[in-house]
Amino acid sequence: MDNIVIYIILFLIGISIGSFLNVVIYRVPKGKNIAYPPSHCPKCGEKLKPWHNIPIISYFLLKGKCAYCSEKISARYPIIELMTGILAIIIYKKMGLDIYSFIIFIIFTLFLALSMIDFDYKAVPDSLNLLVLTFSFFSSPDIIENFKNALILMGGMSLIRYYVSFFIKKEAMGEGDIILAGSMGGLLGIKLSLFAIFIAALIAIFPSLYNRIFKKDLELPFIPFLALGTFIVWYFNDYFINLWSRLYG
Repeated sequence: MDNIVIYIILFLIGISIGSFLNVVIYRVPKGKNIAYPPSHCPKCGEKLKPWHNIPIISYFLLKGKCAYCSEKISARYPIIELMTGILAIIIYKKMGLDIYSFIIFIIFTLFLALSMIDFDYKAVPDSLNLLVLTFSFFSSPDIIENFKNALILMGGMSLIRYYVSFFIKKEAMGEGDIILAGSMGGLLGIKLSLFAIFIAALIAIFPSLYNRIFKKDLELPFIPFLALGTFIVWYFNDYFINLWSRLYG
């Protein structure tokens, strides 16, 4: 019973943070203040009432439309709120409650924000990306080791970028991907980060082919796949550590 209460509390906290995350995703790429003006409809500009801002519930109470002008509200809002609520529970189940589980929760919520922004703009704001990188240094007690791993991953990704870009005569990856790789290194370490990058590349194959064939678009946002690969490897870290041991002794 105690666990159920904790799950409910964490879920409610998570979806509330998800509601704020939606504001971050919408405003930060536009250079807008995340605190002012208060939440309002982007079409008619009317200030939202408190009951219009209840995570998940308000979307269904309003039937997915603005209460004033009936402008359609994207289903992405409640989905992100739901995802952050579930994320809070998953991290608690894996790590319990301590400062490091809180930091890792923040890292993955920011990964989610960066992923959505990358989908929208094919670029991410340095302010958020560097914030994730900074948090990754403190994701475990060994801060110096985390910092070193972040630098190694960023350096490795930079080398790959320069070599590949030289041979294909086209920018191979964005600077945002390199900074995110640093965050992966800080959070996962070198070995697990390599697994995460490999998984991200595998997951990205079919979306990339779809983009090229049907949309004639050669650019695919890669940060969402890096974030997903990172989460998979982080959650199943014991499996991947054992796999590394079997592969490389």
